[in-house]
Amino acid sequence: MTLRCKVKGGWHQFRTRKVHDRRILKLIGRYLRAGVMVDRELQPSIEGTMQGGPLSPLLANILLDDFDKELEHRGLHFVRYADDFLVFTKSEEAAARVARSIEHYLTRKLKLVINHQKSRICRTEGVEFLGFQFAGWGGQIRVSAKNDRKFRDRVKEITRRNRGVSMRHRFTELRRYFQGWVGYFRLVPTKTYFADLDKWIRRRIRSCYWKQWRGVRTRIANLRRLGVHEEEAVTHGSSRKGPWTMSSSRAVHAALSLDYLAHEGLASLLTIWQTLTAKDLNRPVRTRTPGGVGGAQPQG
Repeated sequence: MTLRCKVKGGWHQFRTRKVHDRRILKLIGRYLRAGVMVDRELQPSIEGTMQGGPLSPLLANILLDDFDKELEHRGLHFVRYADDFLVFTKSEEAAARVARSIEHYLTRKLKLVINHQKSRICRTEGVEFLGFQFAGWGGQIRVSAKNDRKFRDRVKEITRRNRGVSMRHRFTELRRYFQGWVGYFRLVPTKTYFADLDKWIRRRIRSCYWKQWRGVRTRIANLRRLGVHEEEAVTHGSSRKGPWTMSSSRAVHAALSLDYLAHEGLASLLTIWQTLTAKDLNRPVRTRTPGGVGGAQPQG
């Protein structure tokens, strides 16, 4: 079972924690005085911090550092980012017992309040955290359904057939988006997931090409230019089927092959993922990070 908890605000209690590093204090001061952009106008920050800003995780790490150490001391397996954390237990009764003790510690020791509306006890299977989802035996990491849908919606927006932009411009947008998205979700260890997304993206790109090749003569000429036999080019080029249907045809696959699309500049999610994971293998592994990941370590 999993205990999911979220701390309710409380960063005004930051004054109860002493920080001796002047560099940290200077950085926090700059964040607090930076102001916020509202309708393209810079407005001063009067109180608090911006929702979702980079300062909140920093303050949370400072204020909840003792909390992390307390959970480690109890031998609990947990993961935390900013004010959101999961604690893993073997049973629902154990999760309820841990929830009571954690709330008592946060309330009495750190003067913080649990947000009960966003806290619950649930099965580890399917639980989401920071865009990831734990699935299957052993809690395998997956991209959550919500973030998978957001990714597909963004790709659909970039590859709309009526956008009126060049394919090279689309490829540039996709490459930039892919780099950031895969960089975040590279922890997902499923090669076939990225490969299947690549197939879906290539089909959308092929439908864009087919839409741009307006007219029967243009389509036949482009198919022949890209290596399709004349008879097959004429049959497919004169078809009245829509771009999405034609994008999966044999002739279009042969003309707009993987090598051709890669040469034109289409990035591959799988290639980016393999490159990033290969780099991760050469990095030292830490059992406790500044983001608040920790837990009981195996003995021996």
